[in-house]
Amino acid sequence: MDTKYLSYILTIAKKENMTKAAEELFVSQSTLSQYLSKLESELGTPLFYRSKGRLTLTAAGRLYIDAAEKVMSIKDNLYQNIQNLDNRGHITIGVTSQFALRMLTELIPPFKSRFPDVTIEISETNVPSLTQLILEENIDCGIMALNTVEPFSRDQAHVLRREEIFFAIPRTHPYCRINPGRPVTIPEFARYFSEDNILMSKRGSTLRCLTDQIIEAAGWIPSTMCETNSIIATRSMVAMGIGVTFIGASCAIDREHVSYYPLEPRLYRLNAFVTRKNWVMNRPESTLCHDILHYFSNQG
Repeated sequence: MDTKYLSYILTIAKKENMTKAAEELFVSQSTLSQYLSKLESELGTPLFYRSKGRLTLTAAGRLYIDAAEKVMSIKDNLYQNIQNLDNRGHITIGVTSQFALRMLTELIPPFKSRFPDVTIEISETNVPSLTQLILEENIDCGIMALNTVEPFSRDQAHVLRREEIFFAIPRTHPYCRINPGRPVTIPEFARYFSEDNILMSKRGSTLRCLTDQIIEAAGWIPSTMCETNSIIATRSMVAMGIGVTFIGASCAIDREHVSYYPLEPRLYRLNAFVTRKNWVMNRPESTLCHDILHYFSNQG
């Protein structure tokens, strides 16, 4: 049951502004405007009054919104009732980081023993792509590393923990002798690592955003830069002495070959669980969400 276009009108009514509605829906303003104009032409009457950048419902618009909300409710109840049959269902999960994959490898086996007929589909992608999938409701939920929970609403985004970011360098690096354990300060990057190759995540990732901020704050001009979309490959390159990088605590392993330094001031990113707005949860979905939300508290 495709209700995507109903959500367009509902969002316009909620935001009362075409630009803000387009941003929330992750569609272009022109696409949204064209659809609204076409719909009003088909109905033969406007759904919104337009004045000074604000859209307010006409009498016909209020009737349309009431009907759209009823249809969305019918859809949600229908899907829930269908999925409740014998606890069957299909859950789609997007992940952006290694910590999420590690979490799911621990949570899914006991979950499947309780709900063997539920299919779990996992997709690994980057933050911008997963954000769009969730906002467009093309995926049920995401386990993500984020710098901010925007643009999600409060009822969508749940912060699981704050994950510290470390500076990773080869054990053989001369800096290890100068500083065997204290945090690295911002001025030290330009002073001690200007000759190093910095290994960077692709643009759009949380680590890349933080790395760019540090480079700018430090006035640091690394010798060379190398981009990669694999944190495993990046960590291996550090271990082999190919370069230095920034890495989340959840991926800070292989300490025999890699030294991990906290930063001064300390730097963190968010590990978050995000759900799509209209996700109808029956018992299997609720159970999996509960397990994800309590994963780190149960680890301690």
